[in-house]
Amino acid sequence: MTCIIIDDEPLAIDVLVDYCKKMDFIQLEGTFTNPLEAISTIKEKKLDLIFCDIDMPQISGIDFIKSLDNKPMFIFTTAYSQYAVEGFNLNAVDYLVKPIPYNRFIKAITRAKEILIYKKKPTDSNVFPSHGETNESQNYIFVKAEYESVKINLDEIEYIQGLKDYLKVHIAGSNKAILTLMSFKEILDKLPSNQFLRVHKSFVVNVTCIKTIQRNRIVINDIRIPIGESYKVSFFSMLGL
Repeated sequence: MTCIIIDDEPLAIDVLVDYCKKMDFIQLEGTFTNPLEAISTIKEKKLDLIFCDIDMPQISGIDFIKSLDNKPMFIFTTAYSQYAVEGFNLNAVDYLVKPIPYNRFIKAITRAKEILIYKKKPTDSNVFPSHGETNESQNYIFVKAEYESVKINLDEIEYIQGLKDYLKVHIAGSNKAILTLMSFKEILDKLPSNQFLRVHKSFVVNVTCIKTIQRNRIVINDIRIPIGESYKVSFFSMLGL
């Protein structure tokens, strides 16, 4: 896996360089304190992954990633957790808060490796990506509702609520949820894990739709969704909070 590191803090770069050296499948192609100086390398090397700081003086990491054509995978690194939701809106592989623990780096880079392996597999239009993998061209799922299969765009799903044997898929801009006879496991197998998280035994949320987080609750479109005790660690860890 080829990658570069972009960060205006040399000490932060040193930490990531050290971590990368411990992974035999990572080939580091360069480090940059100015993101604009990395552009030629990104174009020439056809990179798999970019570690990118967010708060930089020349241009923010978020704006820099937005400016790229044919983006490689990217992992945001920052000292500020308030950028987490915006980072995931761009489909970041992960979001690491400084100082970055080695175990969080391992989790992030493993996820990137899994995504890369999936992308290199032969395409099968009949197979949905499994949970934990993403397919950038697959931005929808089909679910059975009554006597038909309904196509749902992923970005329109705000949250999913469990009701005994059924799931209610709440769609943005719609007062009527889609009711489907599925388990959480079945629907999570269809959803990209960098966008959808289970936060409670009865709820899965679309991270990009989160408005605010209030202690033990998530606010999506003025709906308050509880965060279950057994899901807190993974939820806050993914958001870097």
